[in-house]
Amino acid sequence: MNMTLIIILVVIVLLVLWAISLYNNLVRLRNNRENAFANIDVQLKQRYDLVPQLVGTVKGYAEHEKEVFQRVTEARAAAMGARTINEKIQADNALTGALAGLKVSLEAYPELKANQNFLQLQQEVADIENKLAAVRRFFNSATRELNNAVQSFPSNIFAKMFGFQKEPMFEVPQAERAVLDKAPEIKF
Repeated sequence: MNMTLIIILVVIVLLVLWAISLYNNLVRLRNNRENAFANIDVQLKQRYDLVPQLVGTVKGYAEHEKEVFQRVTEARAAAMGARTINEKIQADNALTGALAGLKVSLEAYPELKANQNFLQLQQEVADIENKLAAVRRFFNSATRELNNAVQSFPSNIFAKMFGFQKEPMFEVPQAERAVLDKAPEIKF
C-alpha cells in the first residue's frame, strides 16, 4: 500500500474516533444533567412527603398539650368559681380528671414539649432546604458543563448536528425573587 493512503486512513480513523469521543462526551454530559435533575425530584418528593407529616405531628402534639392545659385551666377556674357544694364537687372532679389527664400525658410522653417539636420541625425543614440547594447547585454545575461543551469549538459543530443545545440553569424566576428575600413563614 501506498504510504499516503495509509496516512489518510489513519487520519480518517483518528477523526472518526475523535468525533465519537466528542459525541459520547456530549451524551455523558446530557445524562449527568438529567441525573442531577432526578436528584432534585427526589428531594422535592421528600419535601412534599415529609413537611406535611412533620407539621401534622407537631400540630398533633401542640393540640394535645393545648387541649390538656386548656382543660386544666378551665377546670381550675370552674373550681375557684364554684359557689355551692355540688358545684364544688363537680368542679373538683373535673379538675382531678384534667390533672390526671395531664399526668398521664406527661408520663406517657416525658419529652412532650411543643417548643422542642417546633425546633425539630425547623431543623427538618432547614435540612430539606439545604439538600435541595445542594442538588440544585449540582444540577447547575452539570448544566454548565453541558452548555460549555455545546457552545465550545469544535464540539459545538457535533452538538448542533446531533441536536444538543444550550440548556437552562435552575434559576428562580424574577417574579419570585421578592418572595425569596423574605423569611419563610410556617403557620400552624
